[in-house]
Amino acid sequence: MKDPLEILCIADHVDPLIYSKSLKDRFGRVDAVLSCGDLKRNYYEFIVTNLNVPFLYVLGNHSPFSIEKPMPLCCDPENADYPVNERSVRSLFNGGILADGKSVYLKNLDLIVAGFGGSIRYNRGDNQYTEGEMFLRILKLIPRLLLNRIIRGRYLDIFITHAPPRHVNDREDPCHRGFRVFRWFLRNFKPKCMIHGHIHLYNYDTSRETVYSGVPVINVYNHYILKMPGEVKSDE
Repeated sequence: MKDPLEILCIADHVDPLIYSKSLKDRFGRVDAVLSCGDLKRNYYEFIVTNLNVPFLYVLGNHSPFSIEKPMPLCCDPENADYPVNERSVRSLFNGGILADGKSVYLKNLDLIVAGFGGSIRYNRGDNQYTEGEMFLRILKLIPRLLLNRIIRGRYLDIFITHAPPRHVNDREDPCHRGFRVFRWFLRNFKPKCMIHGHIHLYNYDTSRETVYSGVPVINVYNHYILKMPGEVKSDE
């Protein structure tokens, strides 16, 4: 019988349970890490160095750079929160995979992850999008999703975003409204689940999960362990 994959999901807040010497003791059996954004490079590097598992992420609206713009120059590369002198973003850090606007297949886990970072546009900041702009970003990914369906029998397994869908785990203030186009995406591509951040949970008794069109939509603020069907994990 297959054991579920265990995936550590993080977003928005540096969790002292993770950023500690006991990280490997607590989370050493996870198969992958997914980040929904708005966390810094040193936090990511700490996690990937200690856990040594696949690490995929998207950008938040408070990320220190934009995926659409050239990287800024920096006189102190060692302390930069972004790659220096690069015009295209591949990854913020060694061992990380930027899944923003992409479909990524993790062969060893037989897992397809696709994602979109950023939030709804509420001012002129980076990594903010109108509904139309986010729809265009999704359209560019559709050929890859169709190819996934032909080759692997499904479009994707996990949909990872920074912002939630509209009226699903979001809020009514201009900064924290979700994207309506994400609802369209869930109805048409039916991932096994969607994870997002952006909506801070100050009361940990608050429900994290809402089911929309048969798809669990989970707010992974701080951290969350996602379990999905997968291959049997060896104890060796």
